[in-house]
Amino acid sequence: MLGQAMGALLPAALAVALSPFPLIAIVLILSGAHGRRNGPLFAAGWITGLAIVVLGVRKWWKRPRAGERTEPPRWMASLDGATAGRALLLGVLLSGANPKNLVLTTSATASVVEAGAHDVGLVAAVAVYVLIASCTVLGAVGIHLAGGERAASFLEGVRRFMVANSTVITVIVLLLLGASVLGDGLSGLGR
Repeated sequence: MLGQAMGALLPAALAVALSPFPLIAIVLILSGAHGRRNGPLFAAGWITGLAIVVLGVRKWWKRPRAGERTEPPRWMASLDGATAGRALLLGVLLSGANPKNLVLTTSATASVVEAGAHDVGLVAAVAVYVLIASCTVLGAVGIHLAGGERAASFLEGVRRFMVANSTVITVIVLLLLGASVLGDGLSGLGR
């Protein structure tokens, strides 16, 4: 079975490998003033982008079909009775150890560093990034704390939607992540 899968993906993989734009880009990057630094970074971005796209497509094909009963993933179901310590630890892990967040935060960090921000500017840039990246979490907490019964009903509706559509949501996030990595790569070519 693995041999069949490898044989099926070989033509597409070779077509991607022989695509002229990335070949031109990597040759130009490697021959540039910062080739030793930027070449491996380009390769890491390339591999990350391809892996994200492959995982997104796989997730899309395995999504539940219309009318199929969907159970929440085990990790979602386990959160209902989370302890205070587990909630805090999960917040740290989902924000800081999440591969998607690591890629995006690294990209944001590179942008801030390349812009030359330091001292107050650096603190402001980090604060803005953290607040924007946290707006959905902070918004949900604010709605829950201030909204009473209406908020509970609204958040329950959001929870049901997310459980029923978790695969589609994951695919969309992976596509956005892939687009972000691609955009960063393309913008880096202009430097």
